[in-house]
Amino acid sequence: MRRTLARFSITVLLALAAAVPYVAYGQAQLPGTNTPSPAPLLFATNTPVQPTVTPSATFTPTHTPTPTDTPTPTFTPSFTPTHTPTSTNTPTPTPTPIGPYSYPEGISPLTGQLYPNEEAANRRNLIVKISNYPPVVRPQSSVNQADVVYEYEVEGGVTRFAAIYRNNAPDHVGSVRSARLFDLELIQMYNALFAYSGTSEPIQKLIMAADFVYQTFSPLKGDNCEEAGFCRFPNGSLAFEHTLFLDTNKVWELATRRNVNTPLRARGFAFNDRPDAGGKPINDIFIDWYGQTSARWQYDTTSRHYLRYTDDVPHFDIADGQQLWADNLVVIEVPHNERPDLFPPGANYASHEIALWEQGRAYLFRDGQFYQGYWFRKDAEPGSALQLLYGDNTPMMMKPGRTWVSVVRWFGDVVLSETKPDMAATATVIARSATPTLTVTPGPSPTPAPDL
Repeated sequence: MRRTLARFSITVLLALAAAVPYVAYGQAQLPGTNTPSPAPLLFATNTPVQPTVTPSATFTPTHTPTPTDTPTPTFTPSFTPTHTPTSTNTPTPTPTPIGPYSYPEGISPLTGQLYPNEEAANRRNLIVKISNYPPVVRPQSSVNQADVVYEYEVEGGVTRFAAIYRNNAPDHVGSVRSARLFDLELIQMYNALFAYSGTSEPIQKLIMAADFVYQTFSPLKGDNCEEAGFCRFPNGSLAFEHTLFLDTNKVWELATRRNVNTPLRARGFAFNDRPDAGGKPINDIFIDWYGQTSARWQYDTTSRHYLRYTDDVPHFDIADGQQLWADNLVVIEVPHNERPDLFPPGANYASHEIALWEQGRAYLFRDGQFYQGYWFRKDAEPGSALQLLYGDNTPMMMKPGRTWVSVVRWFGDVVLSETKPDMAATATVIARSATPTLTVTPGPSPTPAPDL
């Protein structure tokens, strides 16, 4: 696969760090500064007329430091001089590292926590593509059960989610949407299975030619409701393309029958219960994609989670009734390239190539603190996932738990503040003027997805 991004050294990145835009507390920054106009909202998701049948294949497949004993000299009150024994310090045992290169047995590299059960430990990472546009698709289902979520631009400021599941196995995830070029990178990074609704013909050809083709599942390849869990749940006037949901249990079962449900782990994140020193207090993070989609995350001191607002209203998960949340919020700055060469000459659409290889600038938010560093990924090495590093190459320590990764073109569209706007008041104003949107709920019985 192409690698057009010039390799740049960490020395150059350290020079760039001085230019990282940090918003002083209380100051305002207009999102989208120096942002070019977005491309038109043209979605290249045409599906070939005939499904491509998937051939069968066989594959073989905390840091809580022990407190150092405080030296307690023994004093014997006596008129006769006695020997006071010298206290000996007990060496503090070296903590078992949790990433970024090795993980203790039974610890998930996605969360830095123990797998909840044997089933989770023994299955493969599963990436599911989930829609986030138009607003009628919100609230989505079972996003809060993902271990890691990547949010990235697909076209013209519209974002979608690539949710990675392992700890949990929800039976109703979605709505499920189509694949993009960026997903091909994530499959390799996380040694993952991949579930999607369909894609454009050029990207489908790339998937079918890839080494990981047997790790991918889609109605476009003939995977259906009964065997693969891709089922339609009609909902009033909701458009057909927004009615596809996935039962992750069935995908893992099918992957087992295809001999690709190997419990591989992906290296990258590093975890520590204790935040790194040098963090700055930040409680509100606003991210804008061309004014088409916006996300706001606010740190909640009660739950110790970051809570999500989309387009200035609370963003809920309909499966659990909770606001979308994360223990860690990561924002990475990644070059976006147009790839019209993948499509026929004269086509008025193209795909974004999000160049998530080499390295770039990164923000990490955890426990209400803000840290600046760099993201790094070894080029095309399966299982080499996203790493977060400081300028001296030491890992940025994340909080054990769930992580949300927002991918942006540049940090000029990210606004940070120590104070939190009153989102409850904002949501009330919007609700009074908004047109009601449909909610997506399962019907009494699923409708099998067509093979096309």
